[in-house]
Amino acid sequence: METRVRFAPSPTGPLHMGGVRTALYNYLYAKQKGGKFILRIEDTDSQRFVPGAEDYILESLAWCGIMPDEGIAEVDGKFTIASEKSEKNPHAPYRQSERKPLYRQYAEQLIANGYAYYAFDSAEELSKLRAEAEAAKQTFIYNYESRKTLKNSLTLPADEVKKLIETTDTWTIRFKIPEGQTVKMNDLIRGEMEVETNTLDDKVLWKAADQLPTYHLANIVDDHLMEITEVIRGAEWLPSLPLHYLLYKAFGWEDTMPRFAHLSLLLKPDGKGKLSKRDGDRLGFPVFPLKWTNPETGEISRGYREDGYYPEAFVNLLALLGWNPGTEQELFTLEELIPAFSLERVIKSGARFNVDKAKWFNEQYLRRRTPQQLAAEFRPMLPDEIRDKFSDKYLAEVCELIKERAHFANEFWDISKALFAAPTAYDENDVKKFCTPDNLSHAEELHKLIAENSFPTFTDEDTPENYKSGCCEKIEELLTGYIKAKEWKMGQVMNTLRLFFTGNTRGLGISDIIYFIGKDETLSRIRKGLDSIK
Repeated sequence: METRVRFAPSPTGPLHMGGVRTALYNYLYAKQKGGKFILRIEDTDSQRFVPGAEDYILESLAWCGIMPDEGIAEVDGKFTIASEKSEKNPHAPYRQSERKPLYRQYAEQLIANGYAYYAFDSAEELSKLRAEAEAAKQTFIYNYESRKTLKNSLTLPADEVKKLIETTDTWTIRFKIPEGQTVKMNDLIRGEMEVETNTLDDKVLWKAADQLPTYHLANIVDDHLMEITEVIRGAEWLPSLPLHYLLYKAFGWEDTMPRFAHLSLLLKPDGKGKLSKRDGDRLGFPVFPLKWTNPETGEISRGYREDGYYPEAFVNLLALLGWNPGTEQELFTLEELIPAFSLERVIKSGARFNVDKAKWFNEQYLRRRTPQQLAAEFRPMLPDEIRDKFSDKYLAEVCELIKERAHFANEFWDISKALFAAPTAYDENDVKKFCTPDNLSHAEELHKLIAENSFPTFTDEDTPENYKSGCCEKIEELLTGYIKAKEWKMGQVMNTLRLFFTGNTRGLGISDIIYFIGKDETLSRIRKGLDSIK
């Protein structure tokens, strides 16, 4: 059979990075097997539907390069969830809310065959039973034992059942968990497992109130009809696996039941528990691929894209959160991940997120980019008044200089602004510390030295390769040789110059700055500093 896997998120809010990892693993598995990666929207929880969440899912997958083979359609140049059948989308619609009439017939089929029943207990009645059990230090479970005394089609006369179905809309259809059986299961990651049915409760499969199925029924029916061969999903669904096995058996679909693989949880950087938005807010990192604005409150949540991460870096770091290639290799493009990935090397335990490691991945991809690529990214970050004053070659060479100092391209301006404009003010603490009479006198001498000597500086004929050829070393030799000959304190004098060039004593090297701003601007900044501080 052709390998067919699916990613089936619910549009109940922004897509968590753990959800993106699930999509990625499904995508890699499908591509490695020469199969299909399908996107399906499981929007059966009408109470939790969030406007904009579906578009967010599509945009997130597109940004990561994890594009579905089936389940999406292009309408007016924009991707959307496919609603109409086509050669590409033979199982449309791919929104479960648009498949609503389908599920009722399968729920009724289970009732007809003795695998499910109508339940008429109200939410208030069930809440009361739970409260009474809790008061008695017990737990109420709607199961093989309690269902014998509750209000359902197993205990009520047929005519009353018929009347309640016709006159009320608060009833549900529950699965009838068999009594005294052992469910034997296999997980591609976790191996063989067994569960006793007497520990399980009779889950709701379908609700009359909104005419919609629950996840348990809808995903089983859709996976069967869409010919899914493997279900790769999060560990939070592992407790539901016995029920899903029983549902496949009840429908008589055991021969075509997909194989299951449940992925480990993403854990917070510190302490115990699953990685959440609160952890990101507390520790200063995003947990969503893209920025998200809550449509109700207007609250904005950070995204990896807007924080400056490259999609390649984001995908790479996610791939290694729960899987390892069995080698020392850490950097993988999406294309390289496809042949390397295997479910056999997915870990069972939780994968702890490391903020510093995430930044490291982005650094590596930043440094892989050409100076020209970085220059194109950097230009829009320049202030409007100077954006068009500098050549592509100048920006490329600046980027080649500073990329080793940055985690993200959006840090380039703060690192390099002294190469584009003179400072308008000087740090008061640095002035007090370094602008001593001796240091100012030394700076005056260096002004004269620079004026009287020639040395290489940037021209538009230069390339980043030329920059590396020793231009800055020649400037360095001129300055340091003079300072050493005079027996001045090197750090004191150099920091005085850097203060004049940048406004403070932190940042780029003196020779780098001089190389880029040129001789005239160098002399101008030293003179301005001397005149301002004297």
